[in-house]
Amino acid sequence: MVLFTSPRGVAIRLAQTEPIRDRIERVTADLKELKEFLPIELSPRRHQRLQDFLTSELTELNSFHDLPFALYDQEAKVDYLLLKNFLEREVRTLDLEAKQDEKLSPLVPFANTLVDLCEARTLVMPMDPKVTAQTLFDCQTTIVSVIEKVKAKSGDMVIPKNSAFRAANHIIALKGHLKEWFSFYTGYDPTFDWWVAHPYGVIDQSLQDLAATIKEVLVEIKPGDDDAIVGQPIGREGLLFELRAEMFPYTPEEIISIGEKEFDWCITEMKKASRSMGYSDDWKKALEEVKNDFVEPGQQTQLVRDLVHEAVLFVEDHDLVTVPEIAKNSWQMFMMSPERQKVNPFFLGGDCIIVSYPTDAMDHEAKMMSLRGNNIHFSRATVFHEMIPGHHLQMYMNARHRPYRRVFDTPFWIEGWSLYWEFFLWNDERWIKTPQNRIGMLWWRLHRCARIIFSVNFHLGRMSPQECIDLLVEDVGHERATAEGEVRRSLNGDYSPLYQAGYMLGALQIFALRKEMVDARRMSEKEFHDRFLKGNRMPIEMVRALMQDQPLSPEFQPSWRFYPL
Repeated sequence: MVLFTSPRGVAIRLAQTEPIRDRIERVTADLKELKEFLPIELSPRRHQRLQDFLTSELTELNSFHDLPFALYDQEAKVDYLLLKNFLEREVRTLDLEAKQDEKLSPLVPFANTLVDLCEARTLVMPMDPKVTAQTLFDCQTTIVSVIEKVKAKSGDMVIPKNSAFRAANHIIALKGHLKEWFSFYTGYDPTFDWWVAHPYGVIDQSLQDLAATIKEVLVEIKPGDDDAIVGQPIGREGLLFELRAEMFPYTPEEIISIGEKEFDWCITEMKKASRSMGYSDDWKKALEEVKNDFVEPGQQTQLVRDLVHEAVLFVEDHDLVTVPEIAKNSWQMFMMSPERQKVNPFFLGGDCIIVSYPTDAMDHEAKMMSLRGNNIHFSRATVFHEMIPGHHLQMYMNARHRPYRRVFDTPFWIEGWSLYWEFFLWNDERWIKTPQNRIGMLWWRLHRCARIIFSVNFHLGRMSPQECIDLLVEDVGHERATAEGEVRRSLNGDYSPLYQAGYMLGALQIFALRKEMVDARRMSEKEFHDRFLKGNRMPIEMVRALMQDQPLSPEFQPSWRFYPL
């Protein structure tokens, strides 16, 4: 326990206050439990329970103000601000999802009834099989009516593609929840099967048919076209909120400008490397040579293994960051399936490394695109990013140092750290680089600039998915298959709207902070890297506040303009 010299009343109140770390851990566990207990995203009960919980926690946290905030040490003050930011973001996300679901309500007029059935089973409420069968029959009638309206494109079915796609996904999810509901009762209650088995089977198929009809008619995805890219743009207001939540004090237009400036720098450096290879300023010809320098089938795993060892040896020989023995010697390797390569065309890392490379089941064109996209020189830069000192070391440290902060996940910290090392190696002459290696490193950097440009423009409504793909192919030099995979991954909703921009923007922030701390001789290189990792996940401006012991208040607002425009 930490003791303070303070008036008796202050001491009593402080003693009664929940420590901020305990509060973070409790909020994280409570939120997880609520979401698992009420997992159906369309559920009004779920929305209300989450809203009540989040607003209650936020109100209580805001009531602290100067006491006990003024008595916190710097780490606790940062924890307070991180939790406040997290709760505000969760509330905003909940409101945004509710507004999005209002737009698609004509497609799911039966949803609340089916949700009530599923949640009644969760709450272990009495269930009358005869009444339930009639409820399913009535819902089935409604679903058939909706299918007919969608096919006819009647007036109330004029719904934006992204809303219709969201509705189809909700319907498929609801179908899964209803299956779990049916499995709970079937075989246990004889009267349940007698009454419910048939209407359930009919409605299960109808939900599948409705989702397929919505996709085909409203989203214009042909049956069997599982590779279609739709995406859900959030608009400028949504991006501004996301930027505030990331504690990043720039506008969407400004971050596009950052991406464009960095893109131009990459092209200038590409031309320099191209000249070294004898291609004059035609860097795309130089890139073609680099892409065609790949290992033979069956040899990629050994290449990746050797590159991992090279990376570890470099950071240890130059004492750049602490690499614990277990982190260094316990990583595993797996192969990526052809299906997954449609979303992740390059290999992935973290707890393990997942190698993306052609399999015998792919056609010739797909094989060549995968070979060229995972060539030796692209792979050399990627291994540093994915394993050590990148994501693998990052995740190892996250699990062991202030792990409660993992809830404050942000791509600016996660992806920014790994890309920062690509910046570091580019500048460090001790890291031997041939012109081909430089082309490989620059291609990835160019790719991350393009991610800012296409993802932010997409969410602003300025670029379509196809235009995003064309940008990657024509201006970055992607293989078309890898460009499609990148755009699909970026826009399919599994990532936050700023995730792809977070790579470059986070790396630029970390590199700017390094200049303030290491170049200014306020700490050593190794100390900077170790302290960054041990602080765990948070917006980079909060890392800066910790490292520089900056004055903080409960009303803190981000203001670090690290990049001149």
